[in-house]
Parts: sequence; C-alpha cells; structure tokens
Amino acid sequence: MPFCILDEIEAALDEANVDRFARYLKKFSQDTQFIVITHRKPTMNQADTLFGITMEEKGVSKLVSVRLSEVEERLGGDTVI
Repeated sequence: MPFCILDEIEAALDEANVDRFARYLKKFSQDTQFIVITHRKPTMNQADTLFGITMEEKGVSKLVSVRLSEVEERLGGDTVI
C-alpha cells in the first residue's frame, strides 16, 4: 500500500477547511496510508491511530499511541469527538 507523509500541511487553513481536508484524507485512506504530523484537532479526529511523544522524565522520551476505535469501544459508542 502506498503512503504519504504530510507535515502540518493544513496549518494555514481555517477550521472549516481543516475539517474538509481531514475528511478528504479519510476518504482516500482506503487505498493510501497517510502519516500526518499535525496539531489541528479536526485532523486528529479523523485519524485511526494517534502517536505522540512525551517526556515524563527529563531527557527520556516515550512514544504513546492511541487506537481511537478501541477508545470508542471502551467508552461506548461515539464518545470520541
């Protein structure tokens, strides 16, 4: 499966267009894997999995991942917005 890496490509867009862009990526994710670096909530809302880096201890980075479908299952339905 081909993939694309997008680094804050939607940073200059307003909220409505960020949401449109995110839905566009979701639509095409059936055929292409997208790795998106973003800080925008609408883009993260359309993701299947979120990855982040945290530094709980000074100088020690830790990878954190969340599969949104599992969160929805555990919380009961459409609770992830």
